[in-house]
Amino acid sequence: MPYVDRQNRICGFLDIEENENSGKFLRRYFILDTREDSFVWYMDNPQNLPSGSSRVGAIKLTYISKVSDATKLRPKAEFCFVMNAGMRKYFLQANDQQDLVEWVNVLNKAIKITVPKQSDAQPHSENPSRPGDCGKKQVSYRTDIVGGVPIITPTQKEEASDCGESADRNHLKRSPSHVPYFPPKPPSDSAVIKAGYCVKQGAVMKNWKRRYFQLDENTIGYFKSELEKEPLRVIPLKEVHKVQECKQSDIMMRDNLFEIVTSSRTFYVQADSPEEMHSWIKAVSGAIVAQRGPGRSATSVRVPIPSRFLSLSLPVSSL
Repeated sequence: MPYVDRQNRICGFLDIEENENSGKFLRRYFILDTREDSFVWYMDNPQNLPSGSSRVGAIKLTYISKVSDATKLRPKAEFCFVMNAGMRKYFLQANDQQDLVEWVNVLNKAIKITVPKQSDAQPHSENPSRPGDCGKKQVSYRTDIVGGVPIITPTQKEEASDCGESADRNHLKRSPSHVPYFPPKPPSDSAVIKAGYCVKQGAVMKNWKRRYFQLDENTIGYFKSELEKEPLRVIPLKEVHKVQECKQSDIMMRDNLFEIVTSSRTFYVQADSPEEMHSWIKAVSGAIVAQRGPGRSATSVRVPIPSRFLSLSLPVSSL
């Protein structure tokens, strides 16, 4: 799902047909930045790429004339929509129907330019603006014909923020990543409860790498990719003290961050969206409860009392 990041940009993963009419869709990380008048995409979330990594592609929002559902145009491409930009049509695939609808709406909102009617114009400049105007200023524009498509370009920038756009963003989850798509990893001997890509912090170098995580009834492990048979590490659920949303996400400058706390180490893991983060926390916590029984969740681990205290004649409550 698209979400609003720390810089107030709309972000998320989509599949795009980069080579026109190729029928080959590649997974990319998209950023819709209305302040920069751009819609750009990268190989992965820029947070997870080397510093200075260049973007894969970009489109100026003023070049996009329309965004619409393309299910009928590309029946074999599920949840497909199309962006008309000059003489080129960009076909993209969302993750599901709701994702498709939200991306189409936010993109159409971003490229929309509203010209006030003459009857709505204020006859006197000294009249105070109405509360609903949000301090907006009229925008002049010009229309060019590029490849038979009208391109509307503003000739001056708005000086005030767009309140309508802010309201539309409120329903998007705040807070971010990707490699080419592969089919899901076949289940191992234990029943797989949840599996998918996340980004984790290394123990020594403290760098962030994308790993394929797999949760079963007894363990959570991660692989270099879903094509690998041997995990890089397996964490027994009996060693997990708690799993929760990370309280240091602001310090680490990472969105959708959660932590898996064991007796020997705290694993910091970043999901691709707020929904995925909460889904992982719920799945791991549920697996722990199922393993330990009711009342023995990841947050209710007994702390042993040293034997030297047991010899003291003190009430239990004082311990």
